[in-house]
Amino acid sequence: MSKRGLGRGLDALFGSPGTVEMNAEPEYTNEITLTDIMPNPHQPRQSFDEEALAELAQSIKQHGVIQPVIVRKTLSGYELVAGERRWRASQLAGLKQIPAVIRDYTDAEMMEIALIENLQRQNLNPIEEAMAFRRLMEEFGLTQEEVAQKIGRSRSMIANIVRLLNLQAEVQEFVSRGTLSIGQARPLLALTVPAVQLEAANQIIEEDLSARDAEELVRRLAARRPAKKTEGKVEPETVADHQFFMNEFEDRLKMMLGTQVRIKPGKLKSKIEIEYYSPEDLERIIEMLSSRQESVNTGFRGHLVV
Repeated sequence: MSKRGLGRGLDALFGSPGTVEMNAEPEYTNEITLTDIMPNPHQPRQSFDEEALAELAQSIKQHGVIQPVIVRKTLSGYELVAGERRWRASQLAGLKQIPAVIRDYTDAEMMEIALIENLQRQNLNPIEEAMAFRRLMEEFGLTQEEVAQKIGRSRSMIANIVRLLNLQAEVQEFVSRGTLSIGQARPLLALTVPAVQLEAANQIIEEDLSARDAEELVRRLAARRPAKKTEGKVEPETVADHQFFMNEFEDRLKMMLGTQVRIKPGKLKSKIEIEYYSPEDLERIIEMLSSRQESVNTGFRGHLVV
């Protein structure tokens, strides 16, 4: 799939602020049999709240489906573009047909619309949001700033959410279910050993620690080291210890610059690699670096690769 910005499909679905299509042809609502419609294969939502669907189904029984779903024609019937909750709730309500607007979309446009519709109009859990943000950046070449503008969020929020995907799978599941809040989960990113990260997550849940207390717990666990001694001397810093600090530096740079940063330590010199996605993005990063009045001594020689 070619990388590009969000195209006409999104504007056609949601409309562009401040624009009026004077010559737009009227759209017709069709009554389509529910069983002829297949769900959107690009749907970012992994789970649907059964209680909320039941409430929507009850409302549909009383008032009908007020807003049509959007579908596209396929060889075997129709595919949902937008409105999967209404489609599911209509089935629960016992309807046979649903009002729908038929539009012609490519696979790429369907993916764009599915992601943005959910991010703008529904409450995805943080991990679903993170996966959607990452897909927008990786598959459509958008920067964090561009994603933030598209969905009306701050760039720093986008960066913080996407970083949750660096948590190990079991901890991500805690976040998905709401067992761990984002504030409780974020400090866990500093723990690079999966078993230790899971141990900390379980302790945060069991003791119902605040985000600040979670940060303190992570600091203690990160500093914990086996009490091994050789000829009366404390064991020197391990590779895991060094990697922990490198990860900390990377995270701080990612937060500051709003893009991916990689630190690659070497014996004589090291590299800091900063990703950018367009000339404008590069200019933004350079301006941010130029505006920094204080330099940070990280303790090793290196050079910057952009």
